Amino acid sequence: MKILVAIKRVVDYNIKVRIKPDGSNVDIDGVKMSINPFDENAIEEAVRLKEKGIASEIVVVSLGGAANQDVLRHALAMGADRAILVESDQDLQPLAVSKLLKSLVDREQPALTILGKQAIDDDAGQTGQMLAALLDYPQATFTSTISINGNEVVAIREVDGGTETIGFNLPAVITADLRLNEPRFVKLPNLMMARKKSIETINATDLGVDTKPRLQLLKVSEPPARKSGIKVGSVQELLAKLRAHEGIQL
Repeated sequence: MKILVAIKRVVDYNIKVRIKPDGSNVDIDGVKMSINPFDENAIEEAVRLKEKGIASEIVVVSLGGAANQDVLRHALAMGADRAILVESDQDLQPLAVSKLLKSLVDREQPALTILGKQAIDDDAGQTGQMLAALLDYPQATFTSTISINGNEVVAIREVDGGTETIGFNLPAVITADLRLNEPRFVKLPNLMMARKKSIETINATDLGVDTKPRLQLLKVSEPPARKSGIKVGSVQELLAKLRAHEGIQL
């Protein structure tokens, strides 16, 4: 079974982002970039499935500029077999990413496609769902547990009220939650070996996909500052404050 894993290069989760002075976007000049954390869970799950003998090949793909090679090599160091870079100088939105990934799925014919449940830069959480719709594949989003037996998959997914267990057949699309696994630590020798591996490069325009933006970013701004809290001297004073606040009846 072949698994395709899509990964994104984002600002490292330890970095506090800054907004450009004109409010046009987030300033990423000179900022540390790394692999999207949820995508790292997706790679880890694919590698574990290969270690169990369920998967035979893992192909990772990233969309963007040449700088994306660093996250692809990170995935190779984790255990992926091949890496594909779909080069584009556009600011690709979720629909465009989904269409480009569909073209790769049509070419590679993986039994399972895994993505992170969302990217921490825009938190849209749309690409996996759109890809499944374009492919007309079953999907399991926000997945915390995967069990595969032949062509049958049972997935436990995180929902607002707890968890939900669903079953479906391959081929399918899965989006990974942080609870799915704990990504392995990548050792330096593996990173050095990954640097020697070739990365296939495809120009996004060669895939014949309409990638023009459908959304327009109007403004980026800091959230309003949170009001400072106050201390009260007694339970009675607390109840009085609560009653006064927006007419709460206690």
